Amino acid sequence: MILKKLALPIAIAAIAGTAHAAAPMVKHQSPGFYRMALGDFEVTVLNDGTVDLPMDKLLHQKAEKTVKTLEQHFLKTPVETSVNAFLVNTGSKLVLIDTGAGGLFGPTLGKLVQSLKAAGYQPEQVDEIYISHLHGDHVGGLGPLDKPAFPNAVVRMDKRDADHFLSKVNLEKAGAEAKGNFQGPINAVAAYASAGKLQPFDGNTELVPGVRSTSSYGHTPGHTTYVVESKGQKLVLMGDLMHNAAVQFPDPSVTIQFDSDAKAALAQRKAAFAEAAKQGYWMAAAHLPFPALGHLRAEGKGYKFFPVNYSVPR
Repeated sequence: MILKKLALPIAIAAIAGTAHAAAPMVKHQSPGFYRMALGDFEVTVLNDGTVDLPMDKLLHQKAEKTVKTLEQHFLKTPVETSVNAFLVNTGSKLVLIDTGAGGLFGPTLGKLVQSLKAAGYQPEQVDEIYISHLHGDHVGGLGPLDKPAFPNAVVRMDKRDADHFLSKVNLEKAGAEAKGNFQGPINAVAAYASAGKLQPFDGNTELVPGVRSTSSYGHTPGHTTYVVESKGQKLVLMGDLMHNAAVQFPDPSVTIQFDSDAKAALAQRKAAFAEAAKQGYWMAAAHLPFPALGHLRAEGKGYKFFPVNYSVPR
């Protein structure tokens, strides 16, 4: 009799256990955003997705050394590399810095609008968009041709990048493999240009109170970092001054094939890292692992990166 009484609960437990084990794997991440306060401002990091980059081929050092360094950080090549953008709410303006790749780089990117909405905003609310440089993974998210993803936004970037990448002459002169480097940005800004909302700036400029551009030419002709300051707190958004934390923090001298002027890009990176470490302010970069925020400390001939400690805004 006791055995019969025990049989039913045991059978139910077995069925329940089987059901849990059979739950399908989800195999995708939730939309990526991370929020922090900066003085009176609110900064939200928006992840556009990731892209695999063969760092052993792209970085200008011996491939064996790159592979060894990556292995020390439990990474392998190609490295799954984040693409991030930054939303700054100043209280009076909603400013988006970079826009991700949109549809220019395949299905693993182009998630920025999804992340923006998950963070509690709508694309129509964005007032200003500042582009660090006109490579496709930073400008493609503006939207295709006649369909702007951010219909009410003014789009701004350094005029040197605009003159280079938005030039029909440069597009026509480019080889077949390089034409996309020009056609993608031209298409991305087209709707904003036709609406009079494309407004390049010239060098160091205060764009809205608390947000200013700082020239960091080298990665591209008009590459720009953006400085965000409120109530004595400072965040410097370094764009593509760096691409791989494992290699370029301990050895900032390592450049990458993507640089249009590697010597100038190297000088800008060294200066930016040194200042960030000396002053202790927040820094971020487009291709740091999400959420891409942290501090730098000098260590030997290089630097150590301290990622932001997870925090809930209060």
